[in-house]
Amino acid sequence: MQIRRVVCVDAAGSAKSQTPSAALAAADRAAPPYPALSILAGPLAVVEPLKLAIVFIAGQGHWSMSGLVMLFAYAVSLFVTHWLFVVVKPKLLALPWFARAWARFVALRDRAWRWVA
Repeated sequence: MQIRRVVCVDAAGSAKSQTPSAALAAADRAAPPYPALSILAGPLAVVEPLKLAIVFIAGQGHWSMSGLVMLFAYAVSLFVTHWLFVVVKPKLLALPWFARAWARFVALRDRAWRWVA
């Protein structure tokens, strides 16, 4: 089942239908920067213990199950966290320390791409 539209009610009490990503972006615009940072912690709090569980599942001899859990954990980590980061990045860039760290990361990434290319 795929969620195509959600109904959002604003402060004035009027309801409107939006896609889930538009609803999350609207909620993010209204929130201060630090709650936006905590939004990213949600998926990571679920995915990182799954990565630890992979070791225990593999230790019991269930290699195929541990492989499936590993694929799921890394897919969630990559796709969901990336999607959330794209949504909350403008709010995070309002934090001075995050803006400096992001600028350094982008400069290092661009230097690495120039070195590889």
